[in-house]
Amino acid sequence: MELKATSMGKRLAQHPYDKVVLLNAGVKVSGERHEYLIPFNQLLAIHCKRGLVWGELEFVLPAGKVVRLHGTEWAETQRFHHHLNTLWQQWSHEMSVIAAQVLQQVLDEIAQSNEQQKWLTRQQTAALQQKIGKALTALPLPVTRLDEFENCREAWGKCQAWLSDIDKSRLAHNQAWTDAMLTRYADFFSTVESSPLNPAQARAVVNGEQSLLVLAGAGSGKTSVLVARAGWLMTTGEAAAEQILLLAFGRKAAQEMDERIQERLHTRDISARTFHALALHIIQQGSKKVPSISKLENDVQARQALFIKTWRQQCGEKKAQAKGWRQWLEEELNWDVPEGSFWQDETLSRRLGSRLDRWVSLMRMHGGSQAEMIESAPEEIRAVFSKRVKLLAPMLKAWKTALKDENAVDFSGLIHQAIIILDKGRFVSPWKHILVDEFQDISPQRAALLSALRAQNKHTSLFAVGDDWQAIYRFSGAQLTLTTAFHHYFGEGDRSDLDTTYRFNSRIGEIANRFIQQNPHQLAKPLNSLTPGDKKAVTLLAEDQLEPLLDKLSGYAKPDERILVLARYHHLKPAALEKAATRWPKLQLDFMTIHASKGQQADYAIVVGLKEGSDGFPAPARESVMEQALLPVPEDFPDAEERRLLYVAITRARHRVWLLFNKDEPSTFVDILKSIDVPVARKP
Repeated sequence: MELKATSMGKRLAQHPYDKVVLLNAGVKVSGERHEYLIPFNQLLAIHCKRGLVWGELEFVLPAGKVVRLHGTEWAETQRFHHHLNTLWQQWSHEMSVIAAQVLQQVLDEIAQSNEQQKWLTRQQTAALQQKIGKALTALPLPVTRLDEFENCREAWGKCQAWLSDIDKSRLAHNQAWTDAMLTRYADFFSTVESSPLNPAQARAVVNGEQSLLVLAGAGSGKTSVLVARAGWLMTTGEAAAEQILLLAFGRKAAQEMDERIQERLHTRDISARTFHALALHIIQQGSKKVPSISKLENDVQARQALFIKTWRQQCGEKKAQAKGWRQWLEEELNWDVPEGSFWQDETLSRRLGSRLDRWVSLMRMHGGSQAEMIESAPEEIRAVFSKRVKLLAPMLKAWKTALKDENAVDFSGLIHQAIIILDKGRFVSPWKHILVDEFQDISPQRAALLSALRAQNKHTSLFAVGDDWQAIYRFSGAQLTLTTAFHHYFGEGDRSDLDTTYRFNSRIGEIANRFIQQNPHQLAKPLNSLTPGDKKAVTLLAEDQLEPLLDKLSGYAKPDERILVLARYHHLKPAALEKAATRWPKLQLDFMTIHASKGQQADYAIVVGLKEGSDGFPAPARESVMEQALLPVPEDFPDAEERRLLYVAITRARHRVWLLFNKDEPSTFVDILKSIDVPVARKP
């Protein structure tokens, strides 16, 4: 059957198409120079229109495309349209039966997958989307027509939900699964720790994403969640003990984790490791030559003595070295350097020792040659940095010589060797799950070790617990963006927040949270307290009131209540503490730097040294050229890391915090604290 334009209609229409022929399952529209074949499975609609004299047929195709036939006799156009439309609709209903079967089949596969009672990961939901997309390419009808057919409508709606709002569907499934798990394993969650896990902690434990960052503020139970996660993996059969790798950032933390696991999980089959212990294990398994770790790595005094000895030797033997060092100390560090053989000055040497240790450590962590270090430095400081590197080169050489004499490696070299062994495939990871504590302290080198481990098995999960509000180790190479941009570095996954602190009262929590979140770069998260606190729970007090404060504390603090006295630097230890043993013999006083207090807790905290100046708090923002070149770029917010230090200090206390400031040169933090309603007391 065909339909042609009339001679007059063809001449007046001046259109490329003047004839349409009905085919078995489609139509062919043609003209003198053009021809267009339209199968029914590409046809969305057929419109029949009447002009002043002639008829018009319009064929609607995907992507808004339309093919028209003009100038046909109207009565013939109506008859052709009626016949064509009847055949097309009949074909469409036959095809809708097949389409419904295809859609239902893919929905049944999704339902079967969901009924397995497993967490639905982002990766799996992406695979489901691909499966639906593949099914749609197998449909005999355009997807835009599926709503026309009752037998397809419901199934198509469900498929659209997965395609258009996959997060909503995934979250709904995972929430239902989580609720079921928390009910089924209620006994586990109530007994795995000394007190039952709260809902946020339990949800984090059961989360099944390949990469999960658990952000947990001070005192919110990070370690509890980490231990419970290990227990959960074994209880549910997801992993055997030997398939779980627990990582901590120091030997003491690893030992405490082991004790916690033995106490709560009643097993010795899981043992926490440091990153360095992990690297050594990989080398032992993947290499015939097993290195030993230099004794210097764990002996700060010996390390600094080595650097000072080399520094003195260089300055004494080479005028250029002495001149360069004098210039560095005077012009960049603003130190008063003695005339003559300044390198023999004991006070200056002690002051410089820790800095030499730090700078050489940064060069070791970089791992590249001097030329590579200089090339990677910002252009504006490259020339000065080059001079600094040349002055420090003898210290680095002395370090390498000492390692060679010991036949040992340092920590940076250890991790570097382990990564090489992993990249070469000489060690096969037995771990299906990697659990990391204090993740905010991770450095690029440690992150590279994790990535190399996970590269061996793409199904290895990473469960990281940390707090970007407590990231205070940038000076040792920790890179905060590895936490704040976690999924960029470690793969798409989830973030879970622990929203309850069990340490301090609500007033301490309110002040600490308001203070830290003034920096917009810190990740926002809730942190609620279970105990109320009065307005004086955090108080500003002049530093000359320390002794009256300790006098007052001695009147009501119980012998078993701990009092932490914290300072920015160790040498700022208050002189009053020298007589504490006899003046306040019943007070349990502990002095330490704020950095050392991380992970500690007490009933009361006294923070001293809130003043301006070179030894002030916050510390002066100006960094040496070495730090500028070799450390991660600091955040674009004033005193960002110093704010986190004060946050750590405030959140050590359960009941009360006193912030002692210098009345003549008060810290910039004093006015900031006043602005968030911290009261100033004239006396304790």
